[in-house]
Amino acid sequence: MSKARALLCLAAVLALTPVGASADLPPLIPHEVLFSAPERGRPRLSPDGTRLAYLKRSPNGHMLIWVRMLDSGDSTAVTSEDQPEAAGYFWAPDGTTLLFLRDSDGDENYHLFSLDPASRSVRDLTPYPGVRSEVIAVDPRHPNEILIALNLRDRKVLDVHRLNLTTGKAELDTENPGDVTEWTADGDLQIRGATALDAKDASTILRVRDKPKGPWRDLVRWPFEQAGNDRYRRILGFVSNDRELLVQTPIGANTTRLVAMDVASGKEREVCAADPRGDIWNPLSAASSWDPVVLRDRRTGGVQAVAVNGQMPEWKVVDPALAPDFERLRAVQRGSFVVESRDTADRRWVVDYFTDDGPDAYYLYDRARRTARLLFYVKPQLVGLKLAPMKPVTVRARDGQQVPCYLTLPVGVAPKGLPMVVVVHGGPWYRDEWGFDPGVQLLANRGYAVLQVNFRASSGFGQKWMNAGDLQFGRGAVLGDVSDAVRWATGEGIADPKRVAIMGGSFGGYATLCGLAFTPDLYACGVDIVGPSNLKTLIESFPPYWAARRQRWLNRMGNVIANDSLNRAISPLFHVDTIRAPLLIGHGANDPRAKIAESEQMVKALRDAGREVTFVVYSNEGHGFQREENATDFSARMEQFLAKHLGGRSQPEAKVEGTTAEVR
Repeated sequence: MSKARALLCLAAVLALTPVGASADLPPLIPHEVLFSAPERGRPRLSPDGTRLAYLKRSPNGHMLIWVRMLDSGDSTAVTSEDQPEAAGYFWAPDGTTLLFLRDSDGDENYHLFSLDPASRSVRDLTPYPGVRSEVIAVDPRHPNEILIALNLRDRKVLDVHRLNLTTGKAELDTENPGDVTEWTADGDLQIRGATALDAKDASTILRVRDKPKGPWRDLVRWPFEQAGNDRYRRILGFVSNDRELLVQTPIGANTTRLVAMDVASGKEREVCAADPRGDIWNPLSAASSWDPVVLRDRRTGGVQAVAVNGQMPEWKVVDPALAPDFERLRAVQRGSFVVESRDTADRRWVVDYFTDDGPDAYYLYDRARRTARLLFYVKPQLVGLKLAPMKPVTVRARDGQQVPCYLTLPVGVAPKGLPMVVVVHGGPWYRDEWGFDPGVQLLANRGYAVLQVNFRASSGFGQKWMNAGDLQFGRGAVLGDVSDAVRWATGEGIADPKRVAIMGGSFGGYATLCGLAFTPDLYACGVDIVGPSNLKTLIESFPPYWAARRQRWLNRMGNVIANDSLNRAISPLFHVDTIRAPLLIGHGANDPRAKIAESEQMVKALRDAGREVTFVVYSNEGHGFQREENATDFSARMEQFLAKHLGGRSQPEAKVEGTTAEVR
C-alpha cells in the first residue's frame, strides 16, 4: 500500500471515531508489539541449580533454547534455526539432556524430542505419524527413563510407555482399558494410579493397584454432577511412602480442595481447606489436563503451599517454613506470581511475576539469602507503555445470580458511551483469568471497553456454577449471562448500546454466532474464531482420544447426537435467518477440535441467506492462531472490521509477511 493511500485509510477510520474519545487516548500500539512472540521465556533450572535453560528469540524470529551458567553468566544457544522449535520443554532426569514437545502446524499430535546441549543434536523420540505424545512422569532417581503416554496401539486411547532416553526405545508398560484419561506413577516410577471416565454415566473413577502390573481396583467414584471439571488433574501423586494419594477433589465442598487419600480405604485426610471464592488454581493449558498450582516438598511430596483463584489468584501457605519466602516474594513486584522451577536441593527458585498491564517478569530467587534478581522480561517492548488495567467486577443476572466478569477500560478517556467488545471465553468449561491479554490490550488501546464474562458453566468458581450451565446452551442461561452483562454495561452508561460487538474463540466463537442469532438487537457485529456452528457435527468429529470425554459433553449440553430437534434449536447454523449483523470468521485449516467444516458450513448458510460474512483461513494453524504472523494478521483484520462497524481506532492496512491467510 502506498503512503498516500495508507493516510487516506487512516483518515477514513478516524473520521468514524468520536473526536473527544480519541483525542486523549495513548498512541496506537502496533500489532507487532502486542502479538509478537516473546523475546525470551520459559526459564527452567537444571536439577543441580547451576544452569538455566530458557527460550530466546533469534533475529529471524525462531525461538531457540539457550543455556546460561548461573555463576559465570555465560550463555550459549543449544538449538539452531533449522531444528524444531520447542512448544514446552524440561530437563530430563539425568540433569544434562533437555526434552521438549512439538506438534505439526497445530494438529496437536505432539512428538517428544530430546536435545543434547553439548552436541546440540536433536532426536525425535516418538517418530510416529498421527500419534500424540504426553509426558506422565519424570523422576531423578531414574535418570535414563521416563514414562510417556502414546495412542500408538489405538488412536482412541493413550497407553503408558517406558521410554529409555539412552536408546530411544519405548516399550509398552500399561495398556489403557479404554476409559483412562490420566495416569499416575508412584515413588519408584511405577504406574499405580489412574483416573477414568465412565462412558455410560460420565462419573469419575480413581483407580489404584497395590503393586506394579497387579490388578486394578476402583478406589472412589464421583458422580458426574459432583465431579466438576474433568480437565483438572485429579491425582497429583503418591505420598507417605506410597500409602496415600494426593488428590484434588470436588467432593465435600463447592470448590476444590486437596486431600491425602488412603490407598487402602479411600478415606480422606484434608491437606488444604477449600476457598469458597474459587477452586484451587488450575492455569489454562492446551495439554490434556490442567495441573494445579501446588508447591510440594522435593523430598517427601508433601504440600507446602497452594494457590486458589476466584477472580484473583491468591497463595495459601501450608508449611510454616515457607512463610518467610512467600512474604519476601510478595514484596518483589505488584501483581501475582508462580514458582515455575526449582532445583533439587530447593535452594534456587525461578519465579514468574505477572500483572494485567505489563509483561511477565522472571526472577531468580535465592532462598538462603532471600534475594530476588530479575532475569528478564518476556516482552521488554511492553515496559513503559500505557496499558489498561483489568478490573474484576460482578454483574447481577436476570435471575439474581452474581456473574464474575472482568472489565478493561481504555486509558485516557471517560468511561461513558464507549464502543464495547464483549469477549467470550472458550470451553465452555474454561474461564477468563486476571492478567495480561494482548487481544484485550489491543482493543482497549483502540478505544474500546472490553467485557469478559465468566458465565455459568465456567470453571474455577466451584461445581455449582459449572453445573448451572448444564442444558443451558443456545437461548439458555449461558448466553443469558453474556447478554445480561452487556445490558449492565450499557445501563451503567459505560457502553454505547448501538456500538457493541461480540467476539470469541472456540466456544466463544459458538457464543458469538448464538449472540448474533438469538439476541440480534444487542450487537452491531461479531468476530468468530474457530467456533462450532453445529454441535452434532462438532461432537461427531472429535479427535479419537477424546472418546472418554464425549458423554460428559452430551450430559452438559444435551444429547445433540440423538435429539435432532434439540441440536437444531441450539446450533446457530440453523438460525442464520435471524442474523443481521456483519460477521468476521477465522479458522485454522488443521483444527483437530472444531474442524474447519464448522465454519465452512456456517459461511455457506450465511451467504446463501444474503448475509455479510468475511471468512479467513490459515493453512498452517489448528485450534487458534499460534504463529506470530498469523495472530498479527488476524488481529489487523479484526481491528479494521471493528473500526468499520463500531468506530474505534485502527492502524493503516498493511500486509503481514509470512502469514498464510486466505480469504475465501
